[in-house]
Amino acid sequence: MADAQPFRALHYDLEVTGGLDPVTAPPYDVIDAVQRAELAARSPWNVVRVDLPEASRPGGDPYAEAAQTFSHWQQEGAVVRDDRPAYWALSQEYMGPDGRARTRTGFFAAVRVEEYGPGRIRPHERTHPGPREDRLRLTRATKANLSPIFALYSDPDGRAAAALASVTAGEPWGTQQAGDGTVNRLWRAEGDEVGEALGGTLAASELLIADGHHRYETARVYADEIGDEGPHRYVLMDLVALEDPGLTVFPTHRLVSGLADDPERAAALRAELERCFEISELGSEAELPPDGLSPDGRLQFGYVDAMERRPLRLVLRDRAIADEALADFPEPYRELDTAVLEALVLTGPLGLTEEDISHLTGLGYSRSDDEALAMVGNGFDAAFFLSGIPVDQIRAVADAGVNMPPKSTFFTPKVPTGLLFHALA
Repeated sequence: MADAQPFRALHYDLEVTGGLDPVTAPPYDVIDAVQRAELAARSPWNVVRVDLPEASRPGGDPYAEAAQTFSHWQQEGAVVRDDRPAYWALSQEYMGPDGRARTRTGFFAAVRVEEYGPGRIRPHERTHPGPREDRLRLTRATKANLSPIFALYSDPDGRAAAALASVTAGEPWGTQQAGDGTVNRLWRAEGDEVGEALGGTLAASELLIADGHHRYETARVYADEIGDEGPHRYVLMDLVALEDPGLTVFPTHRLVSGLADDPERAAALRAELERCFEISELGSEAELPPDGLSPDGRLQFGYVDAMERRPLRLVLRDRAIADEALADFPEPYRELDTAVLEALVLTGPLGLTEEDISHLTGLGYSRSDDEALAMVGNGFDAAFFLSGIPVDQIRAVADAGVNMPPKSTFFTPKVPTGLLFHALA
């Protein structure tokens, strides 16, 4: 089962930095150039300076500069290392895209890096080579995990939840408010009873990576490069129970281009949609995002294109259509809306290859209903609106030994970078 350990955290000295707000940042993969500049301007110690490094001069090595910066922060006392190992509890109060307020609670641990497999650690989405190489070069330079992986575990009897509740009843070590309004609170989770509850629960559970597949695969490569035993055999994770009431999964909608200037391709798409789906017009664009399966239990999508701008509901005519298109995959995978859309539409009449999907050629993503609508006619010709995938379905696909298409899930909120670091040497 999973080997999760307390660790001697590297973290900011809040008296030096003026708290967590000036120095934390969203995960590197959601930061654009403008936001990076804004974050870097907040503080000379903002984590974006090392987690998303830039060379200070032409031809410079951004990874080497990140390592020098991170080392300097430790030398001057802005970043310090705890004397003793501990788990850390994290609560996140957030407003979901559906407008509901929730609190998600998890804890940070150092988890032993292993090959994917039943009973230990499983992925759930396919990954791409570019981000892996970037994160590997940064890890080699800094010798640290700068941002955590987000993973799920099972806590059927609530033992870990009770231990975390006892910790979070006290005053937090630090508080941070993200740009989207999420309030993150952090506590050291110390004591024998707490440690036994958290470590014991993890020892009896396998882990499902929810967010951070590239970082986990980077950690595997790095651990094997260094060899032998040591802290490099462990990676920083934020672990949340599958049973946590604040755990939610939202959809990532698909956008496609290349239809307006290719009438034959547009006609092929329309013919395939008519063959595979019952099509009806909705009363408004606000109805486009589906809420799970249709009333009679069939997969459904929202669809709108820039040519007609008619909001449509697409309901799969017969499950046998998906079963035939995905005959080489296990049943849980054939029930995924992202997999069915990929097989029947993206790689079907649209002719997208695996490489096209990997490099977003003719394909885009949006996690916001309004953003997706705005992008139709503004860089993209059509949008498919999807439902959030239930956690139980995500687990069933992982248990079947297959990975979902990229961007199948949208776990929110993100875990900020800069709350804690894990030293690998």
